[in-house]
Amino acid sequence: MSDDLETSGTEKFRLRQPERSQLVLRPECLEDLLAEDHPARLIWAVSGELDLSGFYVSIRAREGVVGRDATDPRLLVALWLYAATNGIGSARKLARLTREHDAYRWLCGGVSLSYHTLSDFRVSHGEAVDALLTQVLTALLAQKLVDVWRITQDGTRVRACAGASSFRRRPKLQTLLAQSKAHVEELKRHLEEPGEGASLSARQRAARQRAARERQERLEQALAQLPELERRQQKLSSKIAAKGKASTLREPRVSTTDPEARVMKMSDGGYRPAVNVQLACDPRSRAIVGVEVSGQGVDTGLSEPMRQQVETRSGQTVHEHLVDGGYLSLGEIERAAAQDVTMYVPPKPPRNPAQRSSGCDPKPTDSAALAAWRQRMGSDEGKAVYHQRAATSETVNGDLKTFRGLGQLTVRGLGKIRCAVLWSALAYNLMHYGSALLG
Repeated sequence: MSDDLETSGTEKFRLRQPERSQLVLRPECLEDLLAEDHPARLIWAVSGELDLSGFYVSIRAREGVVGRDATDPRLLVALWLYAATNGIGSARKLARLTREHDAYRWLCGGVSLSYHTLSDFRVSHGEAVDALLTQVLTALLAQKLVDVWRITQDGTRVRACAGASSFRRRPKLQTLLAQSKAHVEELKRHLEEPGEGASLSARQRAARQRAARERQERLEQALAQLPELERRQQKLSSKIAAKGKASTLREPRVSTTDPEARVMKMSDGGYRPAVNVQLACDPRSRAIVGVEVSGQGVDTGLSEPMRQQVETRSGQTVHEHLVDGGYLSLGEIERAAAQDVTMYVPPKPPRNPAQRSSGCDPKPTDSAALAAWRQRMGSDEGKAVYHQRAATSETVNGDLKTFRGLGQLTVRGLGKIRCAVLWSALAYNLMHYGSALLG
């Protein structure tokens, strides 16, 4: 509505000003909100081509059975895949977008969703989400868009959903657990007493009891993690003592927020609670062909299980495996050679800088497999092949952290974290090869 505003003398401006109380009739069709080539349409179409039967098994809403209708898993799969393509890893933010953003509103098609529904679905179907990655990989292999003859592998540390101050030693954990158990019992009595919980709804009472119970469970898990950490520390102390040095290792600590997270050295040189996300890729297509999550801060011992996972997913044999120096294990190199797998991993450089090139020279104690590996890594051809590792793995890691929501985890526990990583990996593959799956 235009208003005349007097400014000076007899001069007046004619201005258009907001009129927010005026009613507007706006006919709207969700189908007209998005362009025909919008990525959300691609994600929805691809979700219709995938076998989602694994997500339907737990649904109890059936014909002839009373109860509320269940949300179609295809919708939830499409929402999380599209969210991951945009780097969204928060169920609360996704729930808000389903009400405010046209692309998410189009996907929902009028179905209302709470963040509880979205959050539970994201992490409660680990096997089904894992099967989706296998389906996508199988389809891309069939079209010869992806190959697993040669794979690269790298581990990236992802910040865990736990604070540095949440790590406690055994005495403190035992004290906190005793307090937590007492709190659970006290809260139960408090809510059951007449009049005490009258001001709370049934949902609020259940939420308080669940929060107290989950804290107790996390503390029990934290204490259960300690024996293994103590064995590792004792073994490390023995090695230090064998070298004639005094051990300065402290008593191990575990997080009360995420017992499976560990303090790890990050890419910036600092130490923070994190998990070790392992990704295997095809260097030719840069597609992700394997995903795993580990709680150990080093990569040693993780190459062989990943190779086995890729072979199981694809039904094909890996012949060349490229990893960085953090995976170096002479035993694994020999086992890989026995399986006709050629390992490309840089040897440990000698302590004397003047003899740096001798790291690739065979040693008198080397087996035939180790001698061949050293010669391979010292040759120009071997260096050219190994160069593909960084060019592939580092770019994929950066993509997932920058654009697919893996910069900061919002879930706890290796099982749930693995689900979150799988959604991000699926979104990455679909954004690159989604149209090929529709052909």
